[in-house]
Amino acid sequence: MTGRAALVLPGGGARGAYQVGVLKALAEILPGPATPFPIVTGISAGAINAGVVASHADDFGRAAARLEHFWGNLRCAQVYRTGWLHNLRSGLHWLASMTLGGLGVANPRSLFDNQPLSELLARELDAEGIARNLASGALDALMVTASGYATNRAVTFYQAADDDAGWQASRRIGRPALIDHTHLLASTALPLLFPAQRIGHEYYGDGGMRQTAPLKPALHRGADRLLIIGTRDEVPDPEPTRPVAYPSLGDIGGHVLDVIFMDHITSDLDRLQRINTLLETLPSGCAPPVGLRPVRSLLIRPSRDLRAIAEKHAHRVPASVRTLLKGIGAWGSGRMAGFVLFEAEFCRELIELGYVDGLAAADDVRALME
Repeated sequence: MTGRAALVLPGGGARGAYQVGVLKALAEILPGPATPFPIVTGISAGAINAGVVASHADDFGRAAARLEHFWGNLRCAQVYRTGWLHNLRSGLHWLASMTLGGLGVANPRSLFDNQPLSELLARELDAEGIARNLASGALDALMVTASGYATNRAVTFYQAADDDAGWQASRRIGRPALIDHTHLLASTALPLLFPAQRIGHEYYGDGGMRQTAPLKPALHRGADRLLIIGTRDEVPDPEPTRPVAYPSLGDIGGHVLDVIFMDHITSDLDRLQRINTLLETLPSGCAPPVGLRPVRSLLIRPSRDLRAIAEKHAHRVPASVRTLLKGIGAWGSGRMAGFVLFEAEFCRELIELGYVDGLAAADDVRALME
């Protein structure tokens, strides 16, 4: 199972719209109607994008166009409930639970109710298309990662063209499955914000929490080329020139989510580069260590700070949601806003940025895929 290219789509909440713009550019850069990535992996919002790409693996351009329509017309109310009454009840529920120590009050499951997203994914995901593309050979595997709360491990649910028996290593396992909207819902269940999703006997949350090696599923499947679409720029924040205010819960929460979604990718790429360097230093004719092979990779990431874009559009988040987040000190940060800002105007700007960044990387993309 070698000689395959893999598309790796990490998470990022509403920032997943950026990936759509890059995919749109890739559909123009790379020849052929079918996807050039027979292996598709996704985590969190990236799992939604991965599911659509896999369901239209026979027509990559159509997959990109469908994702652009999906994200470009999205509203928060299609992802989580935004009504004043519902969010008031949610806030009071959290308050009562903390004040009474759980006495007579069931512990709240999450801050928001993502039932609208469940219904949306059930309508939009073409599960039959995934099976059809696997059978035709247009797709080799779709892999979606979620975090098991009972077993404390990352579980990569995958649907493949053969009977791969899965894998297990250091709290990371691969499990064959017929992927449907529940797997996507589990992978997108941001901790505390959205409720966990039950699959089988276990509840699962966002895949980024436990997946410390996000490139591993694609490598297990035999990928020798990885194209990763990140959702965070790597421009370091400037050092403060004066004392700053104590970080709000929004700052801290956004920081934690950044770690979940991007720091693991960076660390995994560093490991990959070290292995490549090791293999390059082997004497001519010397066999590489068992299980190691050179793998080429390309990371495309935002050329602008998505937090600044989120701050510009933060007012578009429904007032009831802003009020609820402010009540627990989790609002006022562009870092946090970017994860819950499922509004079309914000998403379209990210799609456009991703498209520009994708076209700018055209030469690198072609070099990777040759």
